[in-house]
Amino acid sequence: MKVHDAPPMDLDLSSDEAAAVVENLLSALDAELVGLATAKRRVRELAAHLQDERGRSPFAGLSARPAMHMTFTGGPGTGKATVAVRVAAILHALAYISAPRVQLVTPDDLGSGRLGHTPFRISEAMERAAGGVLFMDEPYLLCGPEVLDLLMAEMEDERSDLVMILAGDPAPMSRFLAANPGLGSHLTHRVEFEDYSHAELLQIADLVVAEKNFRFDEEAREVLAEYLTRRMQRPNFCSARSVRNAIDRFRLRQARRLMGVNRSLGKQDLITITAEDVYGSSLFADPSPAP
Repeated sequence: MKVHDAPPMDLDLSSDEAAAVVENLLSALDAELVGLATAKRRVRELAAHLQDERGRSPFAGLSARPAMHMTFTGGPGTGKATVAVRVAAILHALAYISAPRVQLVTPDDLGSGRLGHTPFRISEAMERAAGGVLFMDEPYLLCGPEVLDLLMAEMEDERSDLVMILAGDPAPMSRFLAANPGLGSHLTHRVEFEDYSHAELLQIADLVVAEKNFRFDEEAREVLAEYLTRRMQRPNFCSARSVRNAIDRFRLRQARRLMGVNRSLGKQDLITITAEDVYGSSLFADPSPAP
């Protein structure tokens, strides 16, 4: 019997156990990560696409394994690697990859400066990532002809069980793909990460201190808002990454301040970051750029 002669079947994807797992993963993505509306929407679309392909599988011959190689574009510290971990979990839940594993590689990991060594290291990274996701950060900093050939061969291999995510800043990624249209044609899924707003960075700061079992007092949070306003205007600002680094420095200043307190310290003293700890940043005293 030919495929198009098959009797009609209803596809109830909502009854699929994998669909429930994926919905839980997507709900967690929405709840746990601040902002990233465009990226979250695109990940939902990718999940829906794969679920649709799963639903077609009873009709033999209707569906081939879809290509899932993708690009993540956005500024530094906008959550690209974090979302890649969630994407790997979704791909695994839908049986697209065998393990919810992400192998992250950077130009520093791959470019040793030795002639011909970068392709060798990329091959090693691909082997380690097999069955999962290879997340390659800033590929435009290291891709010569040999590297491009490796990436193309992997993406063209229909039997490959590896998903590749190439990530980086929007402008250099755009130039990189325009200069290598053959590679770009295999990266069929594009996920964009917007910069965080000031309000979103404040939310991230609250989440980070809560993760570390600390808290801001009311005045400290007001000073933090001013800190972020100034920091966002300075060079080398890396969005959420800069927020996390700043909080680590606030905690160091808090520890130094408590060392000088001449009284018994209670729990609230130990977990509270004050305005003094934030004001200690050179950003408030020195007009030159500060981290």
